[in-house]
Amino acid sequence: METGQLTALLQLASPALPIGGYSYSQGFEAAVDLNIVSDEASATLWIQQQLELVIAQCEAPIWALLFDGWRQANLAHLEHWNNWFHASRETQEIRQETEQMGWSLVKLATDLDWGDARARQHLVALDIVTLPTAHAYAAHALDIDKNAGLAAYIFCWLENQVMAAIKTVPLGQMAGQRIINRVRQHIPAACAEALHRAAHQPPRVYTLAPQFAILSSRHETQYSRLFRS
Repeated sequence: METGQLTALLQLASPALPIGGYSYSQGFEAAVDLNIVSDEASATLWIQQQLELVIAQCEAPIWALLFDGWRQANLAHLEHWNNWFHASRETQEIRQETEQMGWSLVKLATDLDWGDARARQHLVALDIVTLPTAHAYAAHALDIDKNAGLAAYIFCWLENQVMAAIKTVPLGQMAGQRIINRVRQHIPAACAEALHRAAHQPPRVYTLAPQFAILSSRHETQYSRLFRS
């Protein structure tokens, strides 16, 4: 990877990216409230299983399909998978999360003139922009390799999950780094799984994650909470 591409990738994967990921836990806070997650070991298990059973089987393959859509300038393909992903969000707060973070990244990409003007017009013209759609656009616009862009997308999710663990279990900073160090080693396999699923005809996208949906639903009415989801 050229230095320019590497620095662009680092910017896109930075926790300082102002899209609001730090304010969401994706059901993690509800898992802590129900004592499903209570320490470093259970937090690691929860995050790794989310990576392997949820992200790698649905969200990451959708990101790959959207990246291909931007690369091929296939607007029908983009709109289909953007809408498909939005419709697959099972609770109000998960839907609001992908909408809010998606539009925040769209604003950032347009303000920083990422990509050509015509592609940005197509991005802004979408009625709803999900986070995978906006992130795949940013990776394509910054000339980032597909596999590297997908790894950055997953790593951002991992960091946000670990920050949720540190705040809610709670855990120390070193415990958080140990979790990242363990789970990040599974990201290459998750990327390979996602790309394989996306390349299949039709794409092999698997959305069944009942505990995730139930915990998100419970979180909406949780008595006390730190995160929006």
